[in-house]
Amino acid sequence: MKIEFTGRNFSVSPAIRKHVTENFKKLNSVLNGATRAHVILSVGKHHRHLAEIVVNWQDHALTSKSDTTDMYVSASQAIDRLRRQALKVKGKIITRKHHSPSTSEVAAGHMPPVEPERDAPRIVRSRRYSVKPMTAEEAMMQVSEAAENFLVFRNADTDRIGIIYKRKDGNYGLIEP
Repeated sequence: MKIEFTGRNFSVSPAIRKHVTENFKKLNSVLNGATRAHVILSVGKHHRHLAEIVVNWQDHALTSKSDTTDMYVSASQAIDRLRRQALKVKGKIITRKHHSPSTSEVAAGHMPPVEPERDAPRIVRSRRYSVKPMTAEEAMMQVSEAAENFLVFRNADTDRIGIIYKRKDGNYGLIEP
């Protein structure tokens, strides 16, 4: 990575260049695609030392500033802030890529289902089970013994699907199409 230095009201010494370059080595694992960084070091009123770093990385402009009474501390803090910012952006990029549709789905024209609103009720598939042929009385016996309040069954007499459920009054209801 190429690092450009600019000093405002301050001449950038080789020692501060070395310090910043050493701290930038921590960022190489995070900013592996960045090629250029611009470090602006300035001294303001009342001996305030300002370090500002600008890095263009993957269509993002990452900037960080730090203002202390020591130039070395300002540079270190600005690099740490830049590292946290880069990790945040990198996490968003990784998350976006994991939730995107695959190229085969896009090529085939399959669009992912539209997610419903967060407040709207949604259908949650809990499990699948086989629909067994039995009479309505046998289905009622199974509902009374089971923890669930309903049972889907195939009526052995009519060969049609039916639903038997436990009512609040203690009786059983039967739904047949």
